[in-house]
Amino acid sequence: MAREATDVVVVGSGPNGLAAAVTAARAGLSVTLLEAQETLGGGSRTLDLQLAPGVVHDICSAVHPMALASPFLREFDLAARGVRLAVPEVSYAQPLDGGRAGLAWRDLDRTVEGLGPDGAAWRSLMAPLAQHSDAVVALAMGDKRSVPPELLSAGGMRAALAFAGGLLGQGTVAWDRGFTGQEAPALLTGVAAHAIAPVPGLAPAGTMLLLGALAHAGGWPIPVGGSQAIADALLADLVAHGGVVRTGVPVTTWRDLPRARAYLMDVTPRAAASIWGDRLPARVRRGLEAFRYGDAAAKVDFVLSEPVPWAAPGVSRAGTVHVGGSRADMALAEAEIAAGRHAEAPMVLASEPDRFDPSRRSAAGLRPLWTYAHVPAGSTRDVTEDVTRQIERFAPGFREVIVASRCVPAAEMAHHNANYIGGDIAAGAVSIWRMVARPRASWDPYALGIPGVSLCSSSTPPGPGVHGMSGWFAARRVLRSRFGVAAPSLAPA
Repeated sequence: MAREATDVVVVGSGPNGLAAAVTAARAGLSVTLLEAQETLGGGSRTLDLQLAPGVVHDICSAVHPMALASPFLREFDLAARGVRLAVPEVSYAQPLDGGRAGLAWRDLDRTVEGLGPDGAAWRSLMAPLAQHSDAVVALAMGDKRSVPPELLSAGGMRAALAFAGGLLGQGTVAWDRGFTGQEAPALLTGVAAHAIAPVPGLAPAGTMLLLGALAHAGGWPIPVGGSQAIADALLADLVAHGGVVRTGVPVTTWRDLPRARAYLMDVTPRAAASIWGDRLPARVRRGLEAFRYGDAAAKVDFVLSEPVPWAAPGVSRAGTVHVGGSRADMALAEAEIAAGRHAEAPMVLASEPDRFDPSRRSAAGLRPLWTYAHVPAGSTRDVTEDVTRQIERFAPGFREVIVASRCVPAAEMAHHNANYIGGDIAAGAVSIWRMVARPRASWDPYALGIPGVSLCSSSTPPGPGVHGMSGWFAARRVLRSRFGVAAPSLAPA
């Protein structure tokens, strides 16, 4: 029998692929990582788009709420590896018409104070979650197949009950109960909109509760130098433990793969079905091919001569700005997207990383602005004007500070990341059922029915985000079942 060229082959260098590769390499296995693109990092890449000298752009994620909270990244210890995280004092902001805004400060008390009559309702919703954020993370970021030990304590059970109550309160038509003003409901809806799904809804509410709790528990960090810093730290550890990295290697069939005892696929379910074809059990292949993708985002990167001139005080102190207006405005926009129509005033997410990381400014004082706009899946529309008009609505004079811009329509998002089918940056529809049955209804959501072959992308639990958890879960299962070894320590040597 021919000897395998390597123990483990990982396909895809996104955060989950890197997490899987690092875990396997640290267990003493030989690992080869294959990436179709010429650059590494998947959803955590930072590139020079040639829009202005000295200005680089985060081509997918820019702000990383899970960088401080992910159990994988906590054990890996980014700070000990030289990754510096700037944590804005305002985690996120929601500008409203008339020069007003809701501000979610890292400090819960300050947020409550700023929300006036709605402060008590905000505290009632967020305080139990922020106080027991480890339990919330364990609940939301688990494999959806086991009971995390963090939930077995009294505090963990209180957090789980608060999470369930928040789901029912903010995920249903009762979501306005307890609020009298516009700021607090708009703040909550802006966070829920990260799911790119109709609101109110249980899955968007779950997204809101997790990210909202982290906003007060530790903040939403921005990696100094760009998101690439996270990918580079993982890559450095992989190479230090003997990993081999090959770029520019697309995998379209299993015949493209070197021989190995195990394969970890950081790809979409349909890509996995295409690559492995008839080698998959029929029921597995049907489940993968039936996987449903969600609505989309189109990306617009700007270069600015000055900061965005937000009208409302405090918005400039936020690492993330949800540009969508009132709760009613955002609900209408997301409903339009779900119906396959472009919203007249789309939901836009924006971040100015140079406000918290001056190294992102060029010598000439130019700076990047990162934005996404929600659009129907597969949209070919250049949304530059839509995004510009929406930001101008809350920042008069914005047009005058634009130096350059580039749009990547939703239909083209997969050109730089094959997992973003039709612009679906969540790699799968975000619904309560699909957060459990990702990619299909199975006790082991990572196994593909071929011994040693696993899916480890964000199309598996726990779902989207730069956290590495899907790769970590999948790799640990492979280590145990295929190699009979325990999960290794991730701590820096």
